[in-house]
Order: sequence, then C-alpha cells, then structure tokens
Amino acid sequence: MRLPLGFHLAVALFQKGRIREIFWLPVPHGEYCAMYDICGARSDGKVVNCPFGSPSVKPDDLLSSKIQSLCPTITGNVCCTEAQFDTLRTQVQQAIPFLVGCPACLRNFLNIFCELSCSPNQSLFINVTSVSKVKNNLTVDGIDFYITDTFGEGLYDSCKDVKFGTMNTRAIEFIGAGAKNFREWYAFIGRRAGPDVPGSPYAINFRSSVDESSGMSPMNDTTYSCGDTSLGCSCGDCPASSVCTNSAPPTPPKKGACSVRIGSLKARCIEFAAAVLYIVLVSMFLGWGFMHRKNERSPASRTKPLLNVTESGVIHQLKRQKDENIPMQMLEDGPQISSGVQLSVVQGYMSRFYRRYGKWVARNPILVLCSSVGVVLLLCLGLVRFKVETRPEKLWVGPGSKAAEEKQFFDNHLAPFYRIEQLILATKPDTVHGKSPSIVTEDNIKLLFEIQKKIDGIRANYSGSLVSLTDMCMKPLGEDCATQSVLQYFKMDPGNFDGYGGVQHIEYCFQHYTSADTCMSAFKAPLDPSTALGGFSRNNFSEASAFVVTYPLNNAIDKEGNVSKKAVAWEKAFVQLVKDELMPMVQSKNLTLAFSSESSVEEELKRESTADAITILISYLVMFAYISLTLGDTPRFTSFYMSSKVLLGLSGVILVMLSVLGSVGFFSALGVKSTLIIMEVIPFLVLAVGVDNMCILVQAVKRQQMELPLEGRISNALVEVGPSITLASLAEVLAFAVGSFIPMPACRVFSMFAALAVLLDFLLQVTAFVALIALDFLRAEDHRVDCLPCIKISGSYTDSEKGSSQKKPGLLARYMKEVHAPVLGLWGVKLVVICVFSAFALASIALCTRIEPGLEQQIVLPRDSYLQGYFNNISEYLRVGPPLYFVVKNYNYSSESRQTNQLCSINHCDSDSLLNEIARASLVPESSYIAKPAASWLDDYLVWISPEAFGCCRKFRNGSFCPPDDQPPCSSDGSTSSLGGVCKDCTTCFRHSDLQSDRPSTTQFKEKLPWFLSALPSADCAKGGHGAYTSSVELRGYEDGIIQASAFRTFHTPLNKQTDYVNSLRAAREFSSRVSDSLKIEIFPYSVFYMFFEQYLDIWRTALINLAIAIGAVFIVCLVITCSLWSSAIILLVLAMIVVDLMGVMAILNIQLNAVSVVNLVMSVGIAVEFCVHITHAFLVSSGNRNQRTKEALGTMGASVFSGITLTKLVGVLVLCFSRTEVFVVVLSMWGPPSRCVLIEKQENRPSASPQL
Repeated sequence: MRLPLGFHLAVALFQKGRIREIFWLPVPHGEYCAMYDICGARSDGKVVNCPFGSPSVKPDDLLSSKIQSLCPTITGNVCCTEAQFDTLRTQVQQAIPFLVGCPACLRNFLNIFCELSCSPNQSLFINVTSVSKVKNNLTVDGIDFYITDTFGEGLYDSCKDVKFGTMNTRAIEFIGAGAKNFREWYAFIGRRAGPDVPGSPYAINFRSSVDESSGMSPMNDTTYSCGDTSLGCSCGDCPASSVCTNSAPPTPPKKGACSVRIGSLKARCIEFAAAVLYIVLVSMFLGWGFMHRKNERSPASRTKPLLNVTESGVIHQLKRQKDENIPMQMLEDGPQISSGVQLSVVQGYMSRFYRRYGKWVARNPILVLCSSVGVVLLLCLGLVRFKVETRPEKLWVGPGSKAAEEKQFFDNHLAPFYRIEQLILATKPDTVHGKSPSIVTEDNIKLLFEIQKKIDGIRANYSGSLVSLTDMCMKPLGEDCATQSVLQYFKMDPGNFDGYGGVQHIEYCFQHYTSADTCMSAFKAPLDPSTALGGFSRNNFSEASAFVVTYPLNNAIDKEGNVSKKAVAWEKAFVQLVKDELMPMVQSKNLTLAFSSESSVEEELKRESTADAITILISYLVMFAYISLTLGDTPRFTSFYMSSKVLLGLSGVILVMLSVLGSVGFFSALGVKSTLIIMEVIPFLVLAVGVDNMCILVQAVKRQQMELPLEGRISNALVEVGPSITLASLAEVLAFAVGSFIPMPACRVFSMFAALAVLLDFLLQVTAFVALIALDFLRAEDHRVDCLPCIKISGSYTDSEKGSSQKKPGLLARYMKEVHAPVLGLWGVKLVVICVFSAFALASIALCTRIEPGLEQQIVLPRDSYLQGYFNNISEYLRVGPPLYFVVKNYNYSSESRQTNQLCSINHCDSDSLLNEIARASLVPESSYIAKPAASWLDDYLVWISPEAFGCCRKFRNGSFCPPDDQPPCSSDGSTSSLGGVCKDCTTCFRHSDLQSDRPSTTQFKEKLPWFLSALPSADCAKGGHGAYTSSVELRGYEDGIIQASAFRTFHTPLNKQTDYVNSLRAAREFSSRVSDSLKIEIFPYSVFYMFFEQYLDIWRTALINLAIAIGAVFIVCLVITCSLWSSAIILLVLAMIVVDLMGVMAILNIQLNAVSVVNLVMSVGIAVEFCVHITHAFLVSSGNRNQRTKEALGTMGASVFSGITLTKLVGVLVLCFSRTEVFVVVLSMWGPPSRCVLIEKQENRPSASPQL
C-alpha cells in the first residue's frame, strides 16, 4: 500500500496532563465540584488535579465564551479554571480531526470530557477514590466516573463506523484501540498511563451502577445519533442512517452454477444438456444408419450404377478395377487422370504446374538450391538488428489497452507506483502435524535484525557512485525509510529490543499499534501487523509463521519508459546478497527464505533464454535421428551406407533453421523485437511442420517405379503430394497468422514470426529440399556413400536394388492398407467410431465451462528460478490485497460546482457520493472486491481547514502558514509548545462565517490546498497531507478551478486465484462506470495488476473469434483448392472437434485460458490440417468405391502422415517435456502426453500470487 503518515495519537493522549479537581464531600451535591484547579505535575509532565471540592464558580465572559465554543452543554457556573480548560482544549484538539467528519460522534465524544472537566454538577457523578502526593501536595490518583450505559451505547454507536481515511480504517482503532463496545472503550480511556506513556495521569473507573445511599447520580447527557440528518454525518461514517440505507445498492446475488439432480446424482446443467443431446443425436444417427444399411442390402440398391458426385456438379465415372502395378500418380497433363478421376480446376492447374516444375527442378537442382537458400540468407541479414524484449509490460500488454492508457495517465499526472523489494522469512511445517510454528520468537527477531543490518550495508555501484537503500527508499516524511517490517516496533534499532521488552513488546504492539507511542514506526506511521506478518488466521498475529519484509523504493520512469537505473543496480546487489549470504544464514536456523525485487521477473526472463538451450538441442538431435531413420530405406548391412538419408535429413533440419532465422531476420529488420517464446518454440514448431513435408516428399518419390527416370519420379511425386502440401501449408500459415489479431504483444509477435517461418519453410521444402532429394537420389544411383559422397562404391548396391520396383511396401503401409483400413471399413466399426468421438466432443464442450482465464506467473519462468518459491510463499502467507486507486479526472472544486459534495464523504456530502459509494461497496467485499473505505485527501482537506480542527489550519499574523504547536518553529522537541511561544498569536485559517455551508470558496480552496499537501501530520493535527497525499493530487494547472487528476486509495480483498484478479478488475470497472454515469464525473479504477489482466475480461471472445477465423480460413482454402463442399465441410467439422477436444484436455489438466493457450489452440488448427488435408486429398484422387478409396488413401498417405506427422511431434514433445520452462508444459502438453499434469494441477489448486503491497 502507499503508506500514510504517522499519527501517534489515541484517546490516551487526550488525558495527557489533564487537570482534575477533587473535592471530598460527605454527600454529593449539585453545583459542587469534585476536583478543582491544578495541584502539581507528575515526573513526566502530566498535570494532575487537586482532590478538594468547592462550589462551582461563575466564569468571566471570556472564559465562558471559550467553554461554550467547545462545550455548548456547559452553561452558567463551571468546575474548571481557565488553565484547566486550556489544557482540555489543547488535548482534545488531537481527537477532533479524527471525528469532525461526523458531528454527532464528535459532539458525544467531547461531552464526556467536557462534563468530566467542567460540569458544575461534577460531584454528582465524580467520586475521588485515591490520592497521591506530588511535591507535598495532594493530587488525584483515581476516580469513579458514574455514567449510564445508555450514554455509553449512544456514544459508541455514533462513533463506531467513523472512518480514518488516511489509514483506510476506522477512527475507533486510534481513539479507542479498536474497542468492540463502549465498555472496552471506557476501559481504554480510563487506563492509568505509566511514566512517559500516553494516557490518563490517574485511573478512571467508569461505573453505571450506583449505591442509592451514596447520593451519586450517573451522568446521562443526551447523545446524538449519527443518523440525525441535522448533524450531517456522512453515509461512510454512519451506514445505518436511514438516508444511506435507502440509497444503498442491492447486494448482487451470488452466482451459482446451474445444476440438475437426478436421484442422488447431481450434474451441472450443461453436462446434463450435453448428455441429453448426445443421446438424441446418437439415436437419430443409429436410426439413420440402420435404415441406410437396410436400403443398401435391398436388391434395388445393388442394381444402381456406382457414381461419385462432387459438389461442383461434375459426375465422375470410376473404374471398378484398379491396376495395382500402375500407381495413381501416373498422371497425364490435364485434369483427367489415367484412373478416371476428374480433378477440380485448381487441382488440375496445380498438377500441371507441379509436373512441369518437378521436371525443371530435377534437371537444375544446383540452381534451385542456391537461389532459394540465397534469398533466405538475404533475409537473415536483418539479424544484425535483432533484439529481445523482456519487459513484462511490453510482452503482455497490448498497445491499445485501456488499462495501459490509464496507467500512463496515473504515472504522468500523479506518480509511478513504487518499486517493491521483498523478503519472506518463514518457519518450516512440523513433520508430525504439518503446522508451521510461530515465527515470533526472540531468536528469529534477532536474526531479522542481522538480516536488516546486511541489507542496510548494501552499496551498489552505479556509474562510479555507490547507491544504498537510504538513497532509493520511499520516505513519507523525508527522514526514515518506510520499510514494512516488525522491526519498526523497535524503531529499526536493535538496541531497543531489550529496552522495549523484547517479544512481549512486539506482541503488545500487535494489538495496540495504532495507540501506543512506543509501537509507532521509525517513519512515524502506525504499522499494521498484517503487512509485516504472514501465515496467520484472522487477527491471531502471534501465531504468524512468516515475517514479511517489504522495501518500497521510489520509482522514476523516463520518456522512453525506462526505470531508474540506480534502483536496478541496487536490486541486483540485493538479490546477490540474499543468494550468497542471507540464504545460508537463514537455512542454518532451519527457516526458509523467499525473496524478490522489482526487476526480478525481467532478469529471470532474460535468463530463461538460455535455460532450455540443452533441452532444445537434444530435441533437435532426436528429431534429426528420427528423420534420418524415417527417410532412409529398410537398413541392410550391405547397403545402409548408401541407402541411408542422414545427409538429406541434416540438410532438411538446416533448411528449417534457415526458415526460422529468415523470419526473425525479416521482422528484426522492420524493428520488431523478438521474444523468448519465439526463440524457444518456433524452431521446434517449424521443424515439426517441416519434417512432415520431408517425409511425405521422400516417401512419395520412393513409391514411384524405378523404371522411370529421376525427373519423372520427382515430377510424379510432386503431382501426387504437391497440392496437399500446398493446401496444408497455406492453411497453416493462415491459421498462425490469425494469432496476430490477439492483443497480447508476446503472442501476436509469436504468431507473426511463426506464420512467416512456416511460409518460408514451405517454400524451401518445395524448392531447396526437392533439389536436395534429386541430388541425394543421384548420389545413391551413382553408388556414393551417404555423408561422404566423394567415396564411391561399385557393384553391390546395383545388385541389391534390382527388382526394387517390385519391393514390398513398408510395415506401416501394409498395416494401414491390410489391417487398419479394412477394420475401419466395417459398418459397425464406423458407427462405433462416430459415436465415441461424438461423445468426446460433447463431453469436451461440457468441460470447457470449467476452464478459467489467467496465466500463472510461475508458468513463464524457469522451474529452477528463485521466484517460483517466492510466488508460492506470497500465495501462502500474504493477507493483504493489492492497492486500488479511484482516479478522478478534471475535478471542478469551484464553489459554483457541486462536485466537491459529489466526491467527499464527511458531513453535508451527498449520500451517493463517490467515497460513500466506495464505503458502501466495502460492506460487500465478496462481490465488490473492495476491502476498505477509501483514504480521501478531499475529506481530510475539508477537515483540516475546518474551524473545529483548530490545531490544523492556522496562520501567523502576516498570513503565512502556522504549523501545529508540536512542530517547529512552535516547538523544538516535538511536544506541545507553551502558550507564550512563537506561535501564540496563530489563529485558525477560517471562522465558520468565512465558509459557505462548511465549504471553502474557490479562492480559499485554491490558497490552502498547497498548505495542506505540505503540512506534516503530528499529534496535534493528524490530518496533515504531506506524505499521505503528496502524490494523490496534481497541482499543475489547478489555479483555474480544475484539478486534472486526483486519486482516492483503498485496497482489494486478498486475491487468491487468477479468476479473482479478473473478477476484481471487472467489478472495479463496473463500479466506476456506474458511479461515473451517476455523478457525471470521469472516474476510473487503477491497480498495478490491471494492465496484465485486462485481456482476460474478454479472453473467451478473443479465443472463439480467432478460432472461428482460423477454421473458416482453412475451410475456404480447402473449398477453393478441392472444389468439394462436402470434403471441406468434413475437414471443418473434424478441426472443430479437435479444437473442442483440446479444450476438454485443458479443463482436465487445469490449463488456464490465456493468450499463450489461445495461440496454442490456433496453432493446433494449423497442425491438425496436415492430418486431415493429406488423407482427404489422397481419397479424392483415388478411384474405386468408398472402401477402396479409403484403403488406398490410408495405404499411401496414411502411413506417411503417421510416420511423418504424428511420430515426429510425439518425439519432439517427449523431449521438451523435460524442459525447465513451465510454459512448454502449457504449450506442448496439448500436443503430446500430459507428462506433468499432476504438477500443473497442484499449481492451479494453490492460491496464486498476489501482487506485492
């Protein structure tokens, strides 16, 4: 959180030096005093009253007017001297700034002290119970204060909800130590303070019951309700007010998942609907299947001629018999092939082109190879401008992001959010019970002091100068660092540990951090234990199992978006110190230490670029070995050195790498920075795609008859597979290019690079690789050794190749043709296959609703990164949500405008004002995700200039600012100055008559706002704005009556899951939109994580649109090339089922929906095209009936697809699953086996890391 200033205030301070007058009377009597005048002072300076009664006295006119101004219920005679009243007035001025926003509470609170000090009937309800001697004078040491429960309840009810906005908490936390009822509040007020400890100089025992014989009468003044509209308490300070209750928005209903119960079985509605739909569809399909089967078996159907009707309207007469010795690829020029199959116009054109092109390449392999490689090498020259982007905001935030624009506005007009350096020191869980012991022990606190000493000693070298923590840290008051650590309870000084009471003192401060002066931090602010401790439940701080130490550093961003280089230098030294010295020190104490700096994520992303170099290299070697084995013939000991294709495989891998380098070089020349995902994933992706084409091309050439010349074989092979390779590659390029519409820069750039790399890879495959095939077959026919083509072997190879035209097909091809195709052709098997995969698709649709948006930070980091443990720890230990700012643009503070009352939340503010709405929303945190009312600079400013807060806005006679009495030059030691000091003539800035309905005029507002923002807070005036609101208001151009930017700070609730971050952003925007529309003021919410999670607000829409475009593009390409609507529709349906099934796998493996997984889904469309298009094309150009064509397509192309596509991807994925980068698990587990699905599931079930304070 952005730290407010220190206010070492409490009710206890109000009794500091309070004068009590005691007068013993045998029988209490009206118009008599129980205490009167001052009889001495304690050793710590607190004055004490005389225990002598006297009749009440009539004050002079000046004293009477003074008393009336503070205590309007005291009239006539009084029981206090002028000195007593001045002391009373000086002390209560510390409480007034906390309560002045709610006049009812302030009036009730002042009444109790006015009656105690000055009531003329004091003896009726005050009884002195003990006295002591001070310099031979009797003084009051203890009293009974008889007061009714009715007054106590009215007092507490009117004050319990009053806000102290600066600390985003209630005022009762400061003036009542967080009392839960009026009795606890009374106990706090009446506690007798020890020497030099704030509090009452004598004990006050509040009693409600009175012995009738005593003659005492409990004080029972009328209390004012905060709901009294005449007193003007705001809704934020009095939610129970009838005005506020009527204007409160209804609590949003909890969204529960729709479910259906069938007996003891409970199912979600979508699951039930999918099951019903499946049953209906399967029933209809089976019914149609049986009817169709019955019709086929009828004699009439058997007499019909076999026709193949295509959607283009051309009827093709198919041959019943197929010559097995003449392959289907022996095509003549023209669309009519020898087997009688009519090709589409596009296919016919492509066939003619590839026939001529194949012959030309086979005749000029060297020319084709050199020219194609030369073009790609020319593109690679752009690598001289190669740069890698590692800044998270540039990787994951789109340029048109609304959240990014709001962040820029916030940084430019207010101040960049500070940098966070953090340590989490935790105990290890007990091996028996699994519970972590408390971290709050003497040894652990002393260890924390040692750690702090080493961190204070860091000296980072920046441009020859040394940089320390004190040079960079945030200092609210310009003196001490605002370090969030339990050591602040000892003023960050190890010498105070024993003097303050050690562990007992820190446990005391856990409960009294807002009220005890000794618990105040070194930077003079109360330290909330929840920000410095972790692993506790509710408010059981003593059970905390972790110390959370946070170092906020000032942040500075230049015009180019570069952060302070000094801070980065210090952070590197900080991380190195923790690794080298602090980690061994902590581990020796059997504790754990997690840590992070602001630049840690960026540095770890840079390191990630080399984290998996070995893994990727091994993957390439495995793929290369597989390619070499697949491309070659069946190994024979006598001829393997000539029939192998190692050199060809190596050349193919090199071409793949050239296509990747060409793509990176082209975009680098255009100034597009690369990313680590590009460097790690695209080479593998393009290699997988390239291997497919290699296998298909080589096996197509090997299937040709050896009697044909080489140029004829290559020409026929290209005619056979060229159109399908072109179709698949074009579809892949379009599918990958669709990812460029994703707003996340890292994924958009990845899609652009991948699309161009796949396109270059395709072009190299049909040019350079075809030329290499021609050269390799020439080498083999010339009896030259693979890898060593200079060596020539004579004799044996020719003999071994005799009769090769009659070679038996490979094992996989025989399986496809003789086993797989016949079994798949069985009528019952077809029904089962369709029913099973339909079930998979519908089940996956039902599972898709379980996919949650988000991207765990651990996913994009190396598994051995120290940040992995850090993110786990903050998920487990932190109990504070991220800060939330509501930013108001162009606030018109002029007296002619109503915007002041539309924003503020003190008396006379609108019930539906912005700050009242925020306070109201904080009452339903489960839906609003707002934890507390907002800290309001506007409320505090209006209180600060209020005449009631007479210790705040003051001026000298010359009109210059006069600080409170406990600040220089009024005081030199921090204590309240004497009445004869240099500030004795200071007066309040305004009288009530100077204000208009308690609001300043335009001129008054403009003149005093800079005073407020530069005023230091102190005991006499806690509302000073320096530090707490220094960066909350933009003063540039405010003289015109318009404040261009101002912010009101609150907090989100602790966010434990990625969906919580998304929902909190959505809730904040909906809230701001509703209030903006209502008030006609431009308001937007801002938190540091918004720009990273904005994309998830419509990630489902983005995913569905991109997938629809990708699948639609594939459908159009297939339709144009094949001219077959039916075949294209089948491909579209299969692709849709594959994508849906993949999303079902995502739900099972708990993989979140984010830009990475969306790109992965889009890429899966492109990759799945290869499985569909090649077999579909082979089926279309085959002849015979359906079963014969299926058998032919599976026998020829099915084997190539399985060996060249399926196995290559499986091999690559199996290796990459051992990667140290978790992002590979997300990207690649959807393509291969879920090797680490258990790990992913654990990560998803674990609460996610909340952004630092």
